[in-house]
Amino acid sequence: MLACQWRRVAQEEAFVGRTAEAGDELGSRLVTARLARELMRLWFLFTRTYWPYTKWFGSAFRALPDSQPLSDALEAALAADDHRGREAALVAAYELAARRHNDLGLTVKVDPATRAFYGRPYRVLMADRFVDACLAKVDDPRLRRLPLVGSVDQVADSTDLLDDGRLSRRLAPLYQA
Repeated sequence: MLACQWRRVAQEEAFVGRTAEAGDELGSRLVTARLARELMRLWFLFTRTYWPYTKWFGSAFRALPDSQPLSDALEAALAADDHRGREAALVAAYELAARRHNDLGLTVKVDPATRAFYGRPYRVLMADRFVDACLAKVDDPRLRRLPLVGSVDQVADSTDLLDDGRLSRRLAPLYQA
């Protein structure tokens, strides 16, 4: 699940800057909010705590151990008036999450510093490095063959789906290697 959650960060971390370059301010704000949620979910996984549905998500996150610095960074990202402010706050959040990952000792240490996105003028963590570190620890060949989509909660956030075991079991073919 940890590799899958890092993948979700990796898939969108460059989009805050890319949407801004395209003149899509609303899109940049939306991506920032999505990344905030993904980083919060990552923190839940770090603390081995199940994340609740949306109504309680923020309150439960704030109750997690050592979540305040990440909360502050994410609030700054969400409150920023432009993509540069959002990026600066997200950089702080990325590096906090990266350091926490390393502190857990679950994988080899990965450099927690952000960097330019393939020469473009915005900073990202290149979170796929954390995905790779997590996957390197998976020995079971059946698990290695599974798609890197994560748990049902990582794939979908429909309350109707998640609250109905019969309905969510229809996703079982996703998890057959």
